Amino acid sequence: MTDPVSGLVIVDKPSGWTSHDVVGRMRRLAGTKKVGHAGTLDPMATGVLVLGINRATRLLGHLTLADKEYVATIRLGQSTITDDAEGEVTATASAAHVDEAAVRAVLPAYTGDIMQVPSSVSAIKVDGVRSYAKVRSGEEVALKARPVTVSTFEVDEVRHDGDAVDVDVRVVCSSGTYIRALARDVGADLGVGGHLTMLRRTRVGGFGMSLARTLEQLEAELVVIGLDDVARTAFASYDLGEREASDVRFGRSLTGIDLGAPGPVAVFDPAGGFLALYEQRGGVAKPVAVFV
Repeated sequence: MTDPVSGLVIVDKPSGWTSHDVVGRMRRLAGTKKVGHAGTLDPMATGVLVLGINRATRLLGHLTLADKEYVATIRLGQSTITDDAEGEVTATASAAHVDEAAVRAVLPAYTGDIMQVPSSVSAIKVDGVRSYAKVRSGEEVALKARPVTVSTFEVDEVRHDGDAVDVDVRVVCSSGTYIRALARDVGADLGVGGHLTMLRRTRVGGFGMSLARTLEQLEAELVVIGLDDVARTAFASYDLGEREASDVRFGRSLTGIDLGAPGPVAVFDPAGGFLALYEQRGGVAKPVAVFV
């Protein structure tokens, strides 16, 4: 009996689907209940959604720290309760006077290591209850600012539409960054309000749109990136000798080696098979997670 297929499936998520909806579809396509995702996308958003199948689900928690890339459209002149187009408009103001130079001038304040207040309609828990649930029940929620990193925040195009202005942007950021909150804050900084009208995730770590498949394409052919390739793509790697590989299979610490990189490092047997994630701690490499 062969082991069930394990690896990642990179889905081009359609608009209107929750990440849980996509996981449910993948369970049927892959014939297994062991399917998870490495970071959700809002229903409105499209693009790269990384799913793990079978043994790869254990790897997902180690992938969520990767940087992510988005293209998005910010509408200036309207604020919404959700900070995106799915929520009711709460305020309007003319943005007709806002030009591209004005938009570019405020972006540096939201680039680099910043403190960001997440959207109140988010999945963050407050006193054990999701923030969005509190908001929908009529409560006012004030979430605390948290550190995030926005390494790239650039303007692609600015279009005027009456009193509103649509700004196409590209963002590269750390996990946990809310693009909706960037839209809200840029609009507030410009004095006209803002919200997100389009969001497409184009990359999660080393997994970009070139690897993504629509659900229709995956229905016709289930394309799975095997664990060996996933580990080589997502982590620094270290090739072991057979004696070291034997120790790793039993989850033993390794002495006298230098993995050569901080954080989890993927270690491989002499045949190139992925065995585990290890982390350097002084002169000893210790297991983080073993996959054999």
